[in-house]
Amino acid sequence: MTDRGQDALGLSRDRLQIGPSAMVWAGDHLRIEIAEMSTPHAQMVTGEVIVRPSALTQVEMALTPDGAHVWRPFAPKADIEVRLNRPGWTWTGHGYFDANFGTRALEADFSYWTWGRFPLRDGAACFYDAQRRDGSELAAAIGFAEDGTPRAIDMPPKARLPRPGWMVRRETRADAGHQPRQVKAMLDAPFYNRAAVQTRINGEDTVGVFEALDLDRFRGPWLMPMLAVRVPRRPGWPGWV
Repeated sequence: MTDRGQDALGLSRDRLQIGPSAMVWAGDHLRIEIAEMSTPHAQMVTGEVIVRPSALTQVEMALTPDGAHVWRPFAPKADIEVRLNRPGWTWTGHGYFDANFGTRALEADFSYWTWGRFPLRDGAACFYDAQRRDGSELAAAIGFAEDGTPRAIDMPPKARLPRPGWMVRRETRADAGHQPRQVKAMLDAPFYNRAAVQTRINGEDTVGVFEALDLDRFRGPWLMPMLAVRVPRRPGWPGWV
């Protein structure tokens, strides 16, 4: 949540430290330690999130033909515990842990994408749809068993979701004839939307995490100055949170 200088970075085999916050692999779970200043109200956010994977995978999926962008679903299904310093911000549930890696900026190679991860009775399903700047498209569906084994799954058709407050275009995957719906707003920004979405996948109703990313908007000249104001910056460490 804060841009920091190089002095704020610490890296070892099991720990990534960025200023006062860290991610720690503790044998069989990931502990995310949070000590940050929120925006726009400058309030402290402290606590931790524990991610306990049901399995870990070695799966990687290239998002461009040359492999410049890669999606890595480390733990497509996990149990989580959240303990933060706000009323109602302590809870347990299901979750996941993944990451994207790349050697070029996202906006250089993509104009738009959507992604969704949905828990199923026997694992989880993930969908990646993207429009590349070279005119080609990515449309990927991948399932994971409880033990993390990847497997092929049928690709349901695209279905539109209503646009949110910032009017980012949204579409996800759903069985033919089923209308997905947002059940919880998570983040609504001029170029990005994240929400909990109810859909139906191969006959099974499920609620999962969905995101839509408009990279044409992101690289627009009117947006970059907004990001510079929105994100706190701390050039040195140790120092202020």
